[in-house]
Amino acid sequence: MTKKLIAVVGATGAQGGGLAEAILSDPAGPFALRAITRKPDSDKARALAARGAEVVTADLDDRASVTKAFAGAHGAYCVTNFWEHFSPQRELAQARNLAEAAKAAGVRHAIWSTLEDTRLRVPLTDARMPTLLGEYKVPHFDAKGESDAHFAALGVPTTYLLTSFYWENLLYFGMGPKPRADGKLSFALPMADRKLPGIAVEDIGRCAYGILRAGEAHVGKRIGVAGEHLTGAEMAAQLSRALEREVVYDYLPPEQYRALGFPGADDLGNMFQYNRDFSDEFCARRDLSVARALDPKLQTFATWLSRNKSKIPLG
Repeated sequence: MTKKLIAVVGATGAQGGGLAEAILSDPAGPFALRAITRKPDSDKARALAARGAEVVTADLDDRASVTKAFAGAHGAYCVTNFWEHFSPQRELAQARNLAEAAKAAGVRHAIWSTLEDTRLRVPLTDARMPTLLGEYKVPHFDAKGESDAHFAALGVPTTYLLTSFYWENLLYFGMGPKPRADGKLSFALPMADRKLPGIAVEDIGRCAYGILRAGEAHVGKRIGVAGEHLTGAEMAAQLSRALEREVVYDYLPPEQYRALGFPGADDLGNMFQYNRDFSDEFCARRDLSVARALDPKLQTFATWLSRNKSKIPLG
């Protein structure tokens, strides 16, 4: 059987790495991996090559290199990383390059990792949350949501994959529990008592694999994925059990979160406010049964914690 080639952008990163692993872990499956990276000599790229992946160099700022990387591929996983540069305009340009490259290369099934354009619910004139960079409410959401139109306008056969809050943010993004003066641990989120969809990042890749395996059934559709919908208090309770220390949920209002001052705090404060204020519809777009059907190994927060609790910094 001739395997269908899947070109995976960011194959050494989070989402792309999850899909790369899913493809390589199913050697009897229908797909072969072309791992796209800017750093083909990195340890992660070399490890993928050692497992049978074709490793190809491309830069999302260079459309010609992406088109070349997509050439001959049946499918392409398209993802951008706002947090690398904090520029929605650059993210828009990169998404346009991905869409145009997929069109030029004749890709039969693209998956575009996207998010809501929050301005459709909170216009720039709405004072509930500040406007950022002159034309965004949640820049790292809005640029992705706006970019959906590139794939649609070009007629690229695309599945629009709506992702969720990475539980890995507790490991690497400083969102884990912090010590309180009373000796307890504080888990702070700007969500009040509303539910936040979350997911293990590797499960995003496995859900993408399920979408590719289903083929044309998901082309043209928007599919949201999450491992669980949990309130901050529910997450704190599970953290307490996993860490065997009392973790208390502390509600941190979005305006206070925006004022924390680290790079991207205003963007994330607005993001959490959007998730809080529109929690019901945000969760509804991320139907857990859909994710479970795509990824039979889908992790709950408790399962993820059992595997990662030792990595959570508590300082």
